[in-house]
Amino acid sequence: MVSLRPIRRFFHAGTVIASAETSAAILNQVQTSKPVEEPALIKLKAERDPEKLFHLFKANAHNRLVIENRFAFEDTVSRLAGARRFDYIEHLLEHQKTLPQGRREGFIIRIIMLYGKAEMIKHAVDTFYDMHLYGCHRTVKSFNAVLKILMKTRDIGALEAFLRETPEKFNIELDIISVNIVVKGFCDMGILNRAYLLMLEMEKLGIRPDVVTYTTLISAFYKVNQCEISNGLRNLMVLRGCLPNLASFNVRIQYLVDRRRAWEAKKLMNVMKNIGIVPDEITYNLVMKGFCRAGFLEMAKRVYSALHGSGYKPNVKIYQTMIHYLCRSGDFNLSYTMCKDAMNKNWFPNIDTLHSVLKALKKMGQPGKAQLILTLATKRVPPFTTSQLEALNTTLVNS
Repeated sequence: MVSLRPIRRFFHAGTVIASAETSAAILNQVQTSKPVEEPALIKLKAERDPEKLFHLFKANAHNRLVIENRFAFEDTVSRLAGARRFDYIEHLLEHQKTLPQGRREGFIIRIIMLYGKAEMIKHAVDTFYDMHLYGCHRTVKSFNAVLKILMKTRDIGALEAFLRETPEKFNIELDIISVNIVVKGFCDMGILNRAYLLMLEMEKLGIRPDVVTYTTLISAFYKVNQCEISNGLRNLMVLRGCLPNLASFNVRIQYLVDRRRAWEAKKLMNVMKNIGIVPDEITYNLVMKGFCRAGFLEMAKRVYSALHGSGYKPNVKIYQTMIHYLCRSGDFNLSYTMCKDAMNKNWFPNIDTLHSVLKALKKMGQPGKAQLILTLATKRVPPFTTSQLEALNTTLVNS
C-alpha cells in the first residue's frame, strides 16, 4: 500500500514556500510603492508661494472636492489678490467658466463675487454680461450679485446705468433683494433721501418694502439723528402690516442707548419679550452698555444675570462691556473674574482694558491674580503682538 505521508509533506512544503513568496512579494510592493499624496485641499491651504498656488489650483480644475469647496476657492483668490497676481486670478476664473460648472448660475455668481472681492470690477460685470456664452441662464440672482459689487465701488454713475439698462436688456425683473441692496448702499454712502425715494419708486412698480428695507432706513436716519423720520418710518411699517423683527428692535435700542436713555431701552426689551420676540446677545449687550454709561452699574449686573437666566452665554462684546465699566467703577474683583472666564474661552478684552485690570489687581495687593491674567494673555490665539505683551508686563512690574 502506498503511503500518503510523502505526498502530504510535499504539498505542505509547497504551501509554506508559496505563502512565504506571497508575503515577500507583498512586502516588496509596499516598500517600493509611492507614498500617498496629501489631499489637494490640504496642499492648497499650506502653499504660500503665489506661482505654485496658481499651478496647484489649475491642476485641480476638474477636482470637485476643490472646486465645490467655497473656502478653498475664496482663500486661493484672496491670497493671489494679496500678492497682486490678478493675472493668475483672471486665468483661473476664466478657465473655470469654460468647464461644466460654468453652466450653473450659482457657480457663475461665485465667480462674480470672487472678482468683486479681488476688486476686479470690470471682470465681474463682464462675467454677468457674457453668461450666455457659457450656456448659463441669467436670473435676478446673478443681477443682484453684480449690484452688491457695484455698491461697494460707490460709483453712482455706473450703478444707475446698470439699474437703468440691464433689466430691460436681459428681461430681468427686480425683486425686494435688489431694492434692499441699493437702499443699503445709498444709506452707507450717506444719500438717505435717494434711498427713501428709491423705496417709494419700487413700491409703485409693485415691489413692496419688507422689514429689511424699513429697518435699514430707520437705522440710517437714527445715525444722523433724524429720529422724527425714523419714528415715522417705524409707524409706516406697522401701518402697512410689516411687523418689526429682532433687528428692528435692536436698531431702536441702539438709538436709545446712544442717547443715554437706558431705562427706555430696558422697557423696550420687555416689550419684545411680551410680543414673542426673544432678545439676543446684541440686545442684552446694548441694554447693559446703556446702564453702564448712565451710571447704573447694578442694573447692568441684573441684566447680565438675566442673560444667563435666558439660556444665553456671554460673548466677547458682553465681556468687554462689563469688564471695562467694572474697572471704571472700581469693582475689580468681579472684573477679574469675568476677565479670567473670558480669556479661558479665548475671548480677550482689548489691551487698554487688560492694562486697567492689571493695574487694579497690583494696586489691591493681588499680584498672583495679576500674573494669571498676564499668563492667559500670552496664550491668546491669534497672539497679541510682542510689543503689546511687553507693555502688559511693564504695567504689572511698574504698577
